[in-house]
Amino acid sequence: MSLILCIETGTDICSVGIAKDGELLSLRESDEGRDHARMVGVFADELFRETGIAPDDLDAVAVGKGPGSYTGLRIGVSFAKGLCYGLQKPLLAVGSLDALTEVAREDYEAGIISVEHWEDVVLCPMVDARRMEVYAQLFDVRGQALSGVSAEVIGPESFAEYRAGDRPFVIFGNGARKCADVLTGATLVEVTPSARGLVRLAQAALEAGRTEDIAYFEPFYLKDFVVTTSKKRLF
Repeated sequence: MSLILCIETGTDICSVGIAKDGELLSLRESDEGRDHARMVGVFADELFRETGIAPDDLDAVAVGKGPGSYTGLRIGVSFAKGLCYGLQKPLLAVGSLDALTEVAREDYEAGIISVEHWEDVVLCPMVDARRMEVYAQLFDVRGQALSGVSAEVIGPESFAEYRAGDRPFVIFGNGARKCADVLTGATLVEVTPSARGLVRLAQAALEAGRTEDIAYFEPFYLKDFVVTTSKKRLF
């Protein structure tokens, strides 16, 4: 039996779940602003109380590693690393775009979203990176990557080779809506980041022994964090 605490904080949504043997047991989520630093610990505590699972019972802690919000990723990864260090449990890292694709696949399986010719679909999860830029990656409906992770400034020619054929091109995530009018022929579906997207991937990582070095693991930012000088005059 494997018990894994799953954490996803790379966007505006703070999401924490507990899974057993690759199946979600319970979930807590909030999209009420970027209050992740406070909510992630509260959610974890609520899940332990609700399920009767003690932190020491965990077999691992999984975290969405990015790309995504710099601050959000650091909050989730720091919390996960702290738990793993204190409990002496392994740390699992799951790509946030992989996890978002898992949510889309689960939503289709559950009938929450509907897409024609699903078996031929190219899935394109998008995480907002400000203005017309997104973090994106392409997958097939089995969750197999068709491309690497990239930071894309979206224009009419973006992903043209995948949109030119007969395969439906489906976009989703918090960066997708702003791109829908630009990417002619793309199908927009509502899928949001969630810790439930980590569950199956984290279980597979644990079984394969793909754990991270707690001391040195860092989120996958994709782009360097840029500090800007405020234009406000303080004096």
